[in-house]
Amino acid sequence: MNKVILMGRLTRDPEVRYSQGDSATAVARYTLAVDRRFKRDGEASADFINCVVFGKSAEFAERYFRQGLKVVVSGRIQTGSYTNRDGVKVYTTDVVVEDQEFAESKAASESSMGSYRQASPSPSPAPSADIGDGFMNIPDGIDEELPFS
Repeated sequence: MNKVILMGRLTRDPEVRYSQGDSATAVARYTLAVDRRFKRDGEASADFINCVVFGKSAEFAERYFRQGLKVVVSGRIQTGSYTNRDGVKVYTTDVVVEDQEFAESKAASESSMGSYRQASPSPSPAPSADIGDGFMNIPDGIDEELPFS
């Protein structure tokens, strides 16, 4: 089985091209910076994964994906090779994206990217007197009725 799931931030805006022929298909390419789980010498490190997506999904990426946006993609790994102009064989590894989605809200994305745009403030709900610290109080003596212990 060849299946990969990644979460990371776009290193730049997607690059979109259209195939030749009667039915032109959109092909989008972007790179994800995926944080590594374990750090070496206390330094954060990331892998830079090349992704390619086709069709309507490529058009979606072109319209909505921007540098710094956190996304989740799933797909398959595809390897290949070509000979460059200097006659050197170059090996490639891409993730062919089958599914892509946002990994954070637009507001969180804008604040994490250091956007200078001012987002309209959303009204925060008034705290309820019986909620306190954000947890519901469970009355004494109800332990036997709870489905877990």
